[in-house]
Amino acid sequence: MASVAGPLALSFDKKVGFCKKWKYLFPAMIIPALFYIVWDIFFTVRGVWYFNEKYITGIKIAALPLEEVLFFILVPYCCIFIYECVRTYFPNIRNKKGSDIFLKTLAIALLIGAILFHAKYYSSWTFLFTSLFIIIVYVCRKYFETFDAISFLVSYVVILIPFLIVNGFLTAIPVVIYNDAENLGIRIYTIPFEDVFYGLLLTMMVVCLYERRLNRKA
Repeated sequence: MASVAGPLALSFDKKVGFCKKWKYLFPAMIIPALFYIVWDIFFTVRGVWYFNEKYITGIKIAALPLEEVLFFILVPYCCIFIYECVRTYFPNIRNKKGSDIFLKTLAIALLIGAILFHAKYYSSWTFLFTSLFIIIVYVCRKYFETFDAISFLVSYVVILIPFLIVNGFLTAIPVVIYNDAENLGIRIYTIPFEDVFYGLLLTMMVVCLYERRLNRKA
């Protein structure tokens, strides 16, 4: 909850005016949240990761702690707030072919990674889902016509800083314990490498649906 306090308070900043866009944001968060909750339940039951009972309230929805469910609401809120700040304070950022090429190349690389590491659930599923969503965005470009790759990538680089700090805290205690048989075993401090793409997919899904709703308003 502490991580959302700053973005929530600054949502009323007049220049960004983020609070005025809540009616577009919250509906855009529903599908990604449901998708991630189902994914998370399956992985928890499958033993891909589990939660340390010492550090959670004990309140559960299906197999998930309440805190984990709230994660898929609070984290996207903070991410889109950062995204809006980047768009507001750096209005001259424009889409460049290089950013589109980067995302398309990333999709191919992740698809190859999903095939190569198919036996590792966290690695393969995360790489596959991220790859497929990027492909969907470019195949359905008319539907996602307002998605700006360079703005998203710049925002996600900024988002990674608090994302890695929070995840580093949760995995260092540990609140979340990963089964290393289901991931590559590569860590950023105590954070599995796959978390970078797990967060990228969540953020990109919400950004695309959020921008779609804003575009419909316009």
